Amino acid sequence: MLSKSSKYAIKGVLFLALNSDEKKKVQAKDLSAPINAPSSYIAKLLQELVRHGIVSSLKGPKGGFYLNDDNRQVSVMRIVDVIDGHDKFSSCMLSLEECDAENPCPLHDLVSNGKSEVVKNLENTTIEALVSEIQLGKSVLPL
Repeated sequence: MLSKSSKYAIKGVLFLALNSDEKKKVQAKDLSAPINAPSSYIAKLLQELVRHGIVSSLKGPKGGFYLNDDNRQVSVMRIVDVIDGHDKFSSCMLSLEECDAENPCPLHDLVSNGKSEVVKNLENTTIEALVSEIQLGKSVLPL
């Protein structure tokens, strides 16, 4: 349901949340191996997230990417919106141009409630909440 780009972005943000702060920055190249993404690609994703205030960065020899307290309060859905666009979950599962409640595709009624629930959960879950789950051992993110 999520694009590869969104998955990389979410994993990258979680890596930063677990391994960086305002005093300890992380270079994009150092994210490549842990999240299994090309460093140039993750750099572009992180730059886009910086432009939208989801990730912080500092240029220069001691620079890099990090999350501050405000960044940690961003919803996971905001990451998906920035990377994939807001209509990621409203598009037709069969990629039909005209698919809605009045003109449903064969899968529309099967997935519409589920997609709404996923969006609601992603909107109500912050980066900090996911980090807490990882730190408490309630979820796993092998990095």
